[in-house]
Amino acid sequence: MLWKAGWPIYRPASIKRLARHWSNVPFLTVPPRRTPGKPFAHRSDLKQAKRIVVKLGSAVVTRGDECGLALGRLASIVEQVSVLQNQGREMMIVTSGAVAFGKQRLRHEILLSQSVRQALHSGQNQLKDMTVPVLEARACAAAGQSGLMALYEAMFTQYSICAAQILVTNLDFHDEQKRRNLSSTLHELLRMNIVPIINTNDAVVPPPEPNSDFQGVISIKDNDSLAARLAVEMRADMLIVLSDVEGLFDSPPGLDDAKLIDTFYPGDQQSVTFGTKSRVGLGGMEAKVKAALWALQGGTSVVIASGTHPKVTGHVINDIVEGKKVGTFFSEVKPAGPSIEQQAEMARADGRVMASLQPEQRADIIHRLADLLTDNRDEILKANERDMEKAVTLGRLSQPLLKRLTLTTAKLNSLAIGLRQIAASTQDSVGRLIRKTRVAKGLDLEQITVPIGVLLVIFESRPDCLPQVSALAIASGNGLLLKGGKEATYSNHVLHHLTQEALSMHGVKDAVHLVSTREEVEDLCRLDKLIDLIIPRGSSQLVRDIQKASKGIPVLGHSEGICHIYVDSDANIEKAIKIVRDSKCDYPAACNAMETLLVHRDLLRTPFFDQIIDMLRVEQVKIHAGPKFASYLTFSPSEVKSLRTEYGDLECCIEVVNNVQDAIEHIHKYGSSHTDAIVTESEETAEYFMQHVDSACVFWNASTRFSDGYRFGLGAEVGISTSRIHARGPVGLEGLLTTKWLLRGEGQAVSDFAEQGSMSYIHENIPVLQRT
Repeated sequence: MLWKAGWPIYRPASIKRLARHWSNVPFLTVPPRRTPGKPFAHRSDLKQAKRIVVKLGSAVVTRGDECGLALGRLASIVEQVSVLQNQGREMMIVTSGAVAFGKQRLRHEILLSQSVRQALHSGQNQLKDMTVPVLEARACAAAGQSGLMALYEAMFTQYSICAAQILVTNLDFHDEQKRRNLSSTLHELLRMNIVPIINTNDAVVPPPEPNSDFQGVISIKDNDSLAARLAVEMRADMLIVLSDVEGLFDSPPGLDDAKLIDTFYPGDQQSVTFGTKSRVGLGGMEAKVKAALWALQGGTSVVIASGTHPKVTGHVINDIVEGKKVGTFFSEVKPAGPSIEQQAEMARADGRVMASLQPEQRADIIHRLADLLTDNRDEILKANERDMEKAVTLGRLSQPLLKRLTLTTAKLNSLAIGLRQIAASTQDSVGRLIRKTRVAKGLDLEQITVPIGVLLVIFESRPDCLPQVSALAIASGNGLLLKGGKEATYSNHVLHHLTQEALSMHGVKDAVHLVSTREEVEDLCRLDKLIDLIIPRGSSQLVRDIQKASKGIPVLGHSEGICHIYVDSDANIEKAIKIVRDSKCDYPAACNAMETLLVHRDLLRTPFFDQIIDMLRVEQVKIHAGPKFASYLTFSPSEVKSLRTEYGDLECCIEVVNNVQDAIEHIHKYGSSHTDAIVTESEETAEYFMQHVDSACVFWNASTRFSDGYRFGLGAEVGISTSRIHARGPVGLEGLLTTKWLLRGEGQAVSDFAEQGSMSYIHENIPVLQRT
C-alpha cells in the first residue's frame, strides 16, 4: 500500500510491528479486543451487529456549495438509523456539519447587516459583486452546532426516538478520568434507548497539526479518527463510515482504471494509491483507512461506503447491516480462493480465448466432458449420495426437489448424449455469417454471431444443470459463473472439477467458475460491470427475486410456468387422457407441467370428461374448480383462489370454456406465456389455436412437458424464457449468442457519399453460404 509523504508504508506482516509500536504509547495503546469475540469475518455476519457507530463525513451532510446541510440525505440517514434503533440495536452517530451549518447562518447574518445605504451607494452593478468575508471555521462551528443538533432532534422525534448531544476534544481521550466519564455517559444513554450524537467541539479545538498522530497514536483531529476511537472504546460491533466515494479504490476513483476494493485485508493489502482528500472536512481516504485499520484491530468491523450516491443513499446503512455488497468491508480473514470479482474477470478473459478457438476445439472440450461424466460415474454418484443423505437428514426439501437433486446412471448417460449433441452444433455457432451487404463499391458489411460475454447461471437442486450449462457456454464461447444451491454442494464440486479438467485441454480452465464464496445472490446481481446476462433456473420465487434484485443486468427466464391444456370438443379421448396425465403427473414440479385444464363445455357430464377426472383421482391429483366449472356442479371441489396459480405439485385447476376463442382469451388473461397446448382432431381449430396463442411454446396433441431444450434437439438448455428479448422458449446455443458488424473498406469516408461526393450507396444483399 502506498501512502502520502509522512505516512508509513504498510507491507505484509507489518501490522504486528505496528501493534508493538502502538503498545508503547500511553493512553492510546493498541485497542483492546472486543469481548466476546473478534471482528466479523464475512459480510453476511454483519446482520448480527448490535452496537453500531455511523460516521457521517462532511461531504455527506454538507450541500454541494459547502454552505448549509443536505437535508434530504440527512433525513434519509436519520430514518435508517431510527429503523435499526427500533429493531433493538444500539446506534451512535459521529457527525460533521456544524461548520457548514454555521457558515450558512453567519453569511445570512452578514448580508442582512449590510447597510441599505451602502448597498444603494454601491450601485446595482457593484451590488452583484458584493462578497462575504472569509469566515473563521471555529466561529462557524459555534454558530452552527446548536442548529445542527436541533435539526437532528426534530428529525429523530418523528420516529419517537430521543437523541442526545456530546461534544468532545482530544483531551477527553487523553485524560483517563474524562475517558471513563465519557464512556459512562454513552453507556447510560444507550441503556435508555437514546441515540448519542457525537462531534468534535470545533469551536475550541486548535487547528490540526500535520502528521501529529503518525507515530501510532489515533488522535481525534478528524471525525474518522474520532469514530474509530469511539467505536473501540465502546466495543461497538461495527463502524460504518459514510463518505462521498463508494469505498476504497486501488487508485484515485477519478481515474479510468480505478477499481473498487470489495474487501480489504490488513497484512496482505493490495497496492493502493491515494488521491486528494474530500472537498470538505479534515479527513480523506487515507485518514479513513488508517482509522478503519485501527478499529479493526480493536475488534470492530468496518465498512466504508458512499452516503451521497443517489442510487444507494436511501438505504445504504440498512444494506450494509444486512450484509449486502456495499462499499469496502474490512476483514482480517482472507478467503482461500479468488473473490467473485476476480472469478468474473478470469471467466471473461478465458471466455474470449475460448471464443477464438476453432469450432472443432470447442467440440473437443465438450466431448471430453461427456466422456468424463461416464468415466467418473461412481465418483459423481457417491458425491450425490452425500448430498441426498444431508438433504434427507435436514428434511428441508420436498419430494419434487429431492427428485431434482438425485443423480442416477440413467441421468448421467442422458447428460452425455445431450452434451455430444451440443458439441455437434459448435460448427454453426461463433463467427457464423448472418448477413452480408455491399454498401458501396469496395465497402462490404458483414453481420456475424459472437458470444454475449460473461453469464451468471443460478440454479437450485439440479446438479445435472452444471454440465449442461457449461457445455452450452463452451459451445458459444461465453465465460460462465455458476451459483448452485447448498443442497448440491458435493455434486456440484465434483462436476465443476470435471468441467475444468475438460477445459484444460485447450488452456481455458478459468472460463467456467463455480461461485463458492459467501456472497448472497442479491450481491451477485449488482455486478453489472462484470456480468452480462443472468439466467436463473429454479422456482418461480427464485426467478422473481433475481429479476427484482438485478441492478442493470438483463435477466433471462420466466417468473412463472402457468401452462394450460385445452381439451376441445373434437378431441380424441385416449390422446387427451395420455397428454393430460403426462403434462400434470410426469414431473409436477417442472415449470412446463400443466397447471390449468381447460375443457370445452360440451364435454361436461359426458363419459369423456368422467374418464379424465377418474384418471386425475387415480394419480392423486388435487382438483380445484374454476368459477365457471364450479357453477355447473352441485357438489364441487374447492373453488380456486386464483386462476394465476403455479402449483408445482399434484394439484391443478379445471375450468370450462365455451370454444377455442374463449380458451385463447383465458390463456392470455391468466397464463404466463410459457407453454400451452390444445387436444383436438380438428386441424382447423388446432391451427387457429397455434397461430393465436401468444406463448413461447404452443403445441397440438402433445404434452407440455416437451418444452425442453434436450427434447427440442438443442442438446440442453440454460432455461426457458417467456420474455421477448432476446430469446424465447427453451434457450439453447442460439440464445447465448449476439452479433457484431464487420465493415471492410478501401479508405472511404462518409463525405464521399454527400450530395457533391464521388460515391453512391449500393446496399446490395450478397447471398450467405451456410456452413456444411
